[in-house]
Amino acid sequence: MSATYLNALGVVCALGAGKAAVSEALFAGAEHGLHAESGRIPEHAPPLGAVRTPLPEVPAALAATRDNRCNRLLLAAAQEIEADVRAAIATHGNARVGVVLGTSTGGIEEATHGLAAQRRDGTWPADYRYAHQELAGPAEFLAEWLELAGPCYVISTACTAGARAIISAQRLLQAGLCDAVICGGVDTLARLPLNGFHALGAMDPARCNPFSRERRGINIGEAAVLFLLAREHGPVQLLGAGSSSDAYHMSSPDPEGLGARQAMGAALAQAGLEPAQIDYLNLHGTATTHNDAMEAQAVAALFPHGVPCSSTKPLTGHTLAAAGALEAAFCWLSLHDGRLPPQRWDGLADPELPALRFVEAGARLPNDRPRRLMSSSFAFGGNNACLILGDAA
Repeated sequence: MSATYLNALGVVCALGAGKAAVSEALFAGAEHGLHAESGRIPEHAPPLGAVRTPLPEVPAALAATRDNRCNRLLLAAAQEIEADVRAAIATHGNARVGVVLGTSTGGIEEATHGLAAQRRDGTWPADYRYAHQELAGPAEFLAEWLELAGPCYVISTACTAGARAIISAQRLLQAGLCDAVICGGVDTLARLPLNGFHALGAMDPARCNPFSRERRGINIGEAAVLFLLAREHGPVQLLGAGSSSDAYHMSSPDPEGLGARQAMGAALAQAGLEPAQIDYLNLHGTATTHNDAMEAQAVAALFPHGVPCSSTKPLTGHTLAAAGALEAAFCWLSLHDGRLPPQRWDGLADPELPALRFVEAGARLPNDRPRRLMSSSFAFGGNNACLILGDAA
């Protein structure tokens, strides 16, 4: 299998816009990303991880059909790596550069505004565009903006979609269908999923508290993350990837964590690594009762001697389909910076869960050997994905 490299990263999330701002806040365990917000869920104001930095405008030529918050977030991430992308297009040609993204919301917020107006007034508003709610829309927008003619599609597997987009991009390279792929994930804060999670009783009214005995559920956030995946040698290599589907339940994971272990084991096998060679694990860590219990069991079984780990969702919120890509980006930033994201929680370990080795503030990666970092993502329907990033050989 030919080596693939994550040669550029663009990111915007609740911690900030761009690698520098996100990195500074991430390794400090900054708390500014989540704020209580009213107006999205009736009579409730949960903490949300909104992007509060100004976003670029969609180019005028595309605005009629592509101007929504999802695409503006995506454009903010894309502009950070635009020079790298255009260099790849110049080298390989626009038919050899692909786009694979994960999303679950797309432009559904704009679509619901149109639907509300239609129900109220009996007619669709003049600015309503059905294209906003088409799942393929974000990938098509990037391809149109960059004038690409390579493979272009969206994966929507809930909270693993961003990670699975990276896996799919790797397969496009290995199959010889592309020479470079823009891949990652994007999701926005939209009332439809927010009210859905609220109806499930899955949202914490305060900051989420992963793996604590006091955990009460998730916070939701938004983000856009883009990598340029290519064969050209770069500093960060995609060493391994694994996926599985345990199909245990529509919304609950297999309580034993079997599917999670399968995905992590597959990633280790592809990378040719043993568990003891992993220097850090970014946990899915949603702070829901069932996910944390399942994940703790899976991690303890796979890493019997422990592994430094943390959940970053108390910093950003759960960014849904973007989460797998965002947390891979945090591993990418750790490899560049040398620091690790600390576990942000109350420190009250759940005695019913296996003990994990949570990262404390100021922890750093070893600097005397190649480093390997793992990021795991788990989704509704028992959908699991795992990525391993490392220093390039």
